[in-house]
Amino acid sequence: MKQKLVVIGGVASGTKTAAKAIRENPDLEITVLTEEDYISYAGCGLPYYIGNVIKEKKHLTVMNPEKFKEKDITVLLHTRAEKIIPGEKKVIAKDMVSGEVKEFPYDKLVLATGAKPIVPPIPGIELKNVFTLRTVTDAVKIRDAVEKEGIKKAVVVGGGFIGLEVAENLTLQGVKVTLVELLDQILPNFDKEIALLAEKHIKEKGVNVYTSEKAVSIEGKDGRATALVTDKRKIEADLVLLSVGVKPNTQLAADAGVELGVKGAIKVNENMETNIHDIYAVGDCAENINLVTGKPAWFPMGSTANKMGRVAALNLYPKGEKESLAGVLGTTVVKLFDINAARTGLSERDARNEGYNIVTVLVPASDRAHYYPGAKNIITKLIVDRTTHRLLGAQIIGEGVVDKPIDIAATVITLRGTVEDMAKLDLAYAPPFSSAMSTTIVAANVAQNKLLGKIDGISPLELERKLSDSQLQIIDVREEAEYVVGSIPGAKNIPLKEIKKRAAEIDRDKETIVVCKIGLRAYLGYLALKSLGVKNLKILDGGVTAWPFKLE
Repeated sequence: MKQKLVVIGGVASGTKTAAKAIRENPDLEITVLTEEDYISYAGCGLPYYIGNVIKEKKHLTVMNPEKFKEKDITVLLHTRAEKIIPGEKKVIAKDMVSGEVKEFPYDKLVLATGAKPIVPPIPGIELKNVFTLRTVTDAVKIRDAVEKEGIKKAVVVGGGFIGLEVAENLTLQGVKVTLVELLDQILPNFDKEIALLAEKHIKEKGVNVYTSEKAVSIEGKDGRATALVTDKRKIEADLVLLSVGVKPNTQLAADAGVELGVKGAIKVNENMETNIHDIYAVGDCAENINLVTGKPAWFPMGSTANKMGRVAALNLYPKGEKESLAGVLGTTVVKLFDINAARTGLSERDARNEGYNIVTVLVPASDRAHYYPGAKNIITKLIVDRTTHRLLGAQIIGEGVVDKPIDIAATVITLRGTVEDMAKLDLAYAPPFSSAMSTTIVAANVAQNKLLGKIDGISPLELERKLSDSQLQIIDVREEAEYVVGSIPGAKNIPLKEIKKRAAEIDRDKETIVVCKIGLRAYLGYLALKSLGVKNLKILDGGVTAWPFKLE
């Protein structure tokens, strides 16, 4: 008799598990249960369907039930798993169209129930044209509303990846978008100076952004949304997208006695096994381990989901040593109009909360040889353990290529490498692809200089907080023509070539911050002033290029 595998959930991890399992074990009888209209779809592509970047919804789906049937995998759409009975090894499910209740016996069970949108309990969420975005059906409804109902104004509640991507794509569709975020920054998983640079850019592209605002209610007329009300204002809107986050969909598992972890997701070991024999969990419903801290974490991402599905499939009937996934870093990347932002590992905030004594750097550089046509700027932030010099995290933002350098950083962190290791990597070089000293290596070298005490820096956030301090002086060592275009508030312009002969203009008893465009001239100015006896001396990390606030 064939062994029976039942998979509950048919998006990334569920279909990955089923497809890999049948390749490894062709005699398996596999049934995938999903209550959705579509399976195996690209959830991360949904905002781009709304923006008509992806023209047809069929391009969002990798597979369909018919193709799975060709692989001897049965996929049942509109079928909701309602109960798991581990003692009898069966799943009770309901056909949502006919109402028929069916039993599905299993030898192995994989839970791939994913995550579901968090819907804030505010008045008006039942109105027409109030949406969440998690499925292909959601995306189709939003795009239909935009294209067929003449949507002119929209409010997006939530400044995470999905909210920001939808804001971009609605703007590309000619909709005037306002974004409201409860926290004091968009991109909540990034450090604030990076998030502020992203916010500055999307504002320039026409998106209104209000942070530190709470959505209170949605107003409507004739059953249709007309405005979002926050604790500070009313914003007119023909469409409201609620994108405040997701939570693991684990009630079915919990009711069956499957153990949940500290993050509220299903607790699994490195083999994707739960506490109940022959029940596995994968994807957004399951917990991960943070590779840096070794602690439980939850990273609901398609890339992680696919890896987990593959591991579970290989461990159903292992032919040798079990496959494992020791953990992940939460490596992510996002495009926002003309800039890209990526992160991996710990943020500065997370590292400090974990008790690490850290050094950070913020380093602008060209993504390829500066003289090669198309070279664009990116800003790299590294978070480094001061004691071990181990790289803990990285964030990159800019118009240039960010995925390659963030993947380099992720590799170094995974291998528990140091910034010295990163600085010595033998990376590919040719002018169309990189500078001779790539952005990754330059940032690592700056980090080494800080760790060795060769230079001291101050972050843009810290300097902005100190601008009103009378005991602070800022020396801008750029040329006058650069300075007049825009400078840090209160900065005094003394070009680098004049710094020694104008040293008398500098108060040696004050805290002194040296500023330039990206940091190199500031470093040279720092060394010159240090030789002249200025002791309380720092450079502005990232220079004017990475300054996320207004210039004078």
